[in-house]
Amino acid sequence: MSSNAMHVAKTGLNAQQARIQVISNNLANVNTTGFKRDRANFESLLYQVWRPAGSQTSEATEQASPTAVGTGVRMVNTEKLYTQGSLASTGNALDVAIDGKGFFQVLMPDGRIGYTRNGAFSQNSEGVLTTASGYVIQPEIQLPADALSVTVSADGIVSVTQPGAVEPQEVGQLTLANFVNPRGLDPIGETFVVETNASGAPIVAAPLADGAGKLVQGFLETSNVNVVQELVDMIEAQRAYEVNSRAISASDEMMRYLSNKL
Repeated sequence: MSSNAMHVAKTGLNAQQARIQVISNNLANVNTTGFKRDRANFESLLYQVWRPAGSQTSEATEQASPTAVGTGVRMVNTEKLYTQGSLASTGNALDVAIDGKGFFQVLMPDGRIGYTRNGAFSQNSEGVLTTASGYVIQPEIQLPADALSVTVSADGIVSVTQPGAVEPQEVGQLTLANFVNPRGLDPIGETFVVETNASGAPIVAAPLADGAGKLVQGFLETSNVNVVQELVDMIEAQRAYEVNSRAISASDEMMRYLSNKL
């Protein structure tokens, strides 16, 4: 029996260790533009049912509840919480934040489309709009080399002002991708997520259309990590880890007592 208790407590140690890792990653990315915090979800393992509910306790009575002993816990998944982060002013014309739902679309080096909330854009040598890592924004938008200024409207229209021109010239349209289940997207690092069967296919639309958010030029969306809440969660996980560790120690002492007395 004590060995079973040690196994149950060990699953608790593993679960809290995984939770601490998730919290640590959240805190590490507190200043990462467009980062969305993760949450670890847990579920109980199978129960050992010694006597089911309804078992006869006498000729005329039945057991009101089962006699069941749990076998521990495991982390069932982690999920990103897509709450809106604060918008921080940068004054940079190529910084664009999403206020509302949606993701920017980026062509990854392996040919897949990555999705991100990080709107810290730049240009490559050809003037094509890219991420800070040099990945091309989709749909592709090329800015003229002689552009004096760049304007991004709330609905995603990119315009430039050129020498000698009276009116700004439209050079492209930024679109946003939405998903039925954004929590089903797979995170792959660099604040990118990719489509999965669980997320469903992307619903691409212009900003402010079909439920998509609006774009805000000169701003970046900060991480939605709440440092105070993460610290509270860390303390809670640490205490749970200590209690499970004490359960293992108590089980070990009980087994030692039996071995010495029998």
